[in-house]
Amino acid sequence: MFLSERVTKVRPSGVRKIFDLAAKVKNPVNLSIGEPDFDIPLDIKEEGIKWIRAGFNKYTPSGGILELREKVLHYLKGKGIICDDAIITAGATGGILLAFMVTLNPGEEVIIPDPYFVLYEYQVLLLGGKPVFIDTYPDFTLREEALRKAITKKTKVILINSPNNPTGTVYSKEELEMVSRVAQEKNLLVFSDDIYDKFIFEEGLSNNYLGQLYDKTLTIGGFSKTWGMTGWRLGFVAGPKEIIQYMVTMQQYVFSSINSIAQKAGLVALDYNTDGLIEGYKRKRDLIYEGLRDKYEVVKPKGAYYIFPKAPGSDGDAFVEKALSKNLFIIPGSVFSSRKSHVRISFAASEENVLKGIEILRSMV
Repeated sequence: MFLSERVTKVRPSGVRKIFDLAAKVKNPVNLSIGEPDFDIPLDIKEEGIKWIRAGFNKYTPSGGILELREKVLHYLKGKGIICDDAIITAGATGGILLAFMVTLNPGEEVIIPDPYFVLYEYQVLLLGGKPVFIDTYPDFTLREEALRKAITKKTKVILINSPNNPTGTVYSKEELEMVSRVAQEKNLLVFSDDIYDKFIFEEGLSNNYLGQLYDKTLTIGGFSKTWGMTGWRLGFVAGPKEIIQYMVTMQQYVFSSINSIAQKAGLVALDYNTDGLIEGYKRKRDLIYEGLRDKYEVVKPKGAYYIFPKAPGSDGDAFVEKALSKNLFIIPGSVFSSRKSHVRISFAASEENVLKGIEILRSMV
């Protein structure tokens, strides 16, 4: 075998496995994938087409085109987020990878609340780091005692994702202040993955960002969720200038540069209000929560577009297999957690499919 040791530590994505299975089935009830069900708004698509025709099809600077970097900074500072510089990245995924590449040494530790988005663990492992998980069950809240207990001399980063994939949790201002206070006391970096920040369904939570509280925060975001631009692979990271500058250097050797057309469209997207498109997700959240709450042990999600109920018998893997036999595609919680007790259900789907999914899920218990 000619494979590296690092690749042997990585297993194929359980999310993609289910997604690929669903693609082979006729008329699946697919509540598996984390992708908005609305299309990119027409004005944004037309902007991309305009620049294709204008010949803006060459390499761009490694950090992204200057006007988009500046506009992202203005956009984030308008929310009160502390940042000196910004880099345009190949989606939020590419941004997180670059952030780890320039900050994490082999053997250093990254604290990640469990449940968590699957790529965090594997990006840390690929770079020789150690993911350290803190348990947030059963209500998916951050607890100071658990965070402090996880910190060692090797801890480098605390990674927070709010709204959270897979639970739909939105951390309170008090929880974020706690993380900021502990990070400052221990002189740690914070990575704040805010990719779902527009998908918040409760009053009083939508203006809370870790990046407002702590100057050693890297704020990670992108265009995939808010503007439905998943296939255009456009993201950004903002934070301390020194770190961002090294990320630009690293990007020269990892991604070279970012999609030129997507960047021009991103300039229009930042001015385009998609609240009307996102508003319908609150109704779908309410539909699926009310449809499951009397049959399942489930925490009401406050954001993103996922719900994370406990599976009957606390065996999410077996439950997903059973659901597949009924043409319902959902994701086992073990993909996102050290536990296998739950399942992730995405309501980023048509209301018709959400209602079909609720009917099938109710019939299974």
